Amino acid sequence: MKTKLTSIILAAFTTFLAACATTAAVGGAKPYPLKVCIVTDNDLGSMGDEQSIVHEGQVVKFCCEPCVAKFKKNPAKYLAKLP
Repeated sequence: MKTKLTSIILAAFTTFLAACATTAAVGGAKPYPLKVCIVTDNDLGSMGDEQSIVHEGQVVKFCCEPCVAKFKKNPAKYLAKLP
């Protein structure tokens, strides 16, 4: 019983670590550090489907599709919000 439980816990932990590694870097891009839209500061997905792009190696997330267009007009303005 102990061996079976240990195997299950080890498998779950390995799966967890693999998932963390995958989310940490999307195709080698830096992960998005904010919990809000970089353009409006609204919660992600609050104005429709959450959107994301990779801009110069940085994942950037938005609350809706119109924010992507706003970002693309002046990326430097919005990227300044990132820590």
